Amino acid sequence: MNATALPNAATLLMRREVQKLFDELNGVTAVVVTTIDGYDVASATRGFVDPSRVAAMSSSIAAIGQVVSQEAQIGPNRTMMIVTELGLAVFHRVHRADGELIISVLAREDAVLALVAHRTSQLAKMLTDA
Repeated sequence: MNATALPNAATLLMRREVQKLFDELNGVTAVVVTTIDGYDVASATRGFVDPSRVAAMSSSIAAIGQVVSQEAQIGPNRTMMIVTELGLAVFHRVHRADGELIISVLAREDAVLALVAHRTSQLAKMLTDA
């Protein structure tokens, strides 16, 4: 999917909802929605987080998740999480009629993992139909 192939209304909704999630969750440093091939569609960041770099990493991580889930025969990959001593990253695939997107949320250690995962999943459901 090419970022320019998305309908304007969908892109505007994504930008608004990304900013909303970013503003609502404590500890979040970045929310980036990307195409499956690594292009930034909508993002909100603070500090030195580069949305383009997050987009590229998200694409690679989604590909790795897909291979692992296929090899393990556990069904299609939906969400991957990386939890470290200093924070966490949640990567959620969004299956749309016009292609796939990835939502990436990066957060500090003071963020609540369950809340980040839940709100990311809610955003994914919304973007599926946008």
